[in-house]
Amino acid sequence: MRRLLLSALGALPAALRAAPAGLNGRAVRGGRPAAAPDDGLSGTGGTAPAPDRHRPSPGRGRGDTVRAWTELFRVSALFSVPGDALAGAAAVGRSPGRGTALAIGASLCLYEAGMALNDWADREEDAVDRPHRPIPSGRISPSAALGAAGALTAAGLALAARAGRPALAVATGLAATVWAYDLHLKHTKAGPAAMAAARSLDLLLGATATATAMSTATATSYAGTGPGPRATRPMRLGAVPPTGPDNVARAVGPARSPLAALPAALVLGAHTYGVTAVSRHEAQGGSTAVPLAVLATTTALAAAVLATHQRQRPGEPARPGPAATAPGSSYRPDHPHHPPAPSMLDLGAPLPGTYRPGHHPTAPALPDLGAPQPGTYRPGHHPHRPTAPALTPLLLTAFTGAYLRTAGPPLLHAALNPSPPLTQRAVGGGIRAMIPLQAALAARAGAPGSGLAVMALVPLARSLARKVSPT
Repeated sequence: MRRLLLSALGALPAALRAAPAGLNGRAVRGGRPAAAPDDGLSGTGGTAPAPDRHRPSPGRGRGDTVRAWTELFRVSALFSVPGDALAGAAAVGRSPGRGTALAIGASLCLYEAGMALNDWADREEDAVDRPHRPIPSGRISPSAALGAAGALTAAGLALAARAGRPALAVATGLAATVWAYDLHLKHTKAGPAAMAAARSLDLLLGATATATAMSTATATSYAGTGPGPRATRPMRLGAVPPTGPDNVARAVGPARSPLAALPAALVLGAHTYGVTAVSRHEAQGGSTAVPLAVLATTTALAAAVLATHQRQRPGEPARPGPAATAPGSSYRPDHPHHPPAPSMLDLGAPLPGTYRPGHHPTAPALPDLGAPQPGTYRPGHHPHRPTAPALTPLLLTAFTGAYLRTAGPPLLHAALNPSPPLTQRAVGGGIRAMIPLQAALAARAGAPGSGLAVMALVPLARSLARKVSPT
């Protein structure tokens, strides 16, 4: 009996190594432990979070560290940031320039600072509801996340300072709003309003930085022309500067003050308010009224963007109406072949044959010998090709439709089934929908090229969102 017992004890280690289950209780298939069941909060199915997910292991490499930081920063949501500055630049009648690039850099830094600070502030709550996140799972320490938030905030303010003092003032307000939201306002009724204010300030940052850089560059070039004190005269912000190759930004419309970007900022802020309101239920779900209300708001915003394009934009000269034509006269103010007729009440106008100092009559225009004659063909000449102003309404309609297509269906699904996975999908769709909304705002302001550049970010954001969740 003793010999049988000793032989059984000696064979026990070999039996344990060949057992079909390990010490952690997970089944082995094909010589490898099976994966843990997926959960809904991580976006891969199931109903409950796995507490032991993403446990730090002694053999964790550099790739796992990079993955943890990309999850902390929500890098797939970064593509919703550059469109703020581009839409702001279009709102002030300027193409992107040096100030716009500085505003984009500052916005990216402040956005990522808010992401890191958000997870640091929610580390105790995430340990219960979302333990797979980088900080509660132990992959990133709380001190490292807080340090990254502070460093990125300083970098964002430094970039804004290079764009000018007005841009720094807007960026300071944006940074203060981000920190106030993450540290306190997030869990109050003022949370969605604070997040909406942050996104609106981000668009105003792009408008202010672009207008300030343009005015500074023009004043610098203007200071070098002409003798005397007049050469150093500063230029008022929002004034119409001369165009030329030395300017930082090219004019795409009438120069306007940064406050002209306020309507576009309010539209983007209203969308952000709705997305933030839905995100407050992404962990537990259960809300049907909020997604429905946000869906109605999204539809109203799209209609407002399309409607305001039909009205005259601020800064455009008023077009003469039919009343400008005298009864019985063949003169038409809107006809290209009729010069402006002199007013009968202009008693100061010079009479024919008289000379007045400072008056230079218009010389007759010479014929354009290079213009194609009727019935002739010239390579590169397409008389029926739609011009850029004709394409702008088409692009605006397409961008607005893409906005509704991106944000609408996820919100409807979350309203019909307010589960955590569908609510998170609605939040992600709302974040991605900011890109076509920014493109629509840029096209509405008369910058279809900037709108196309913003829309080029959609495939990148969509592909990266499959690897890293934006929420």
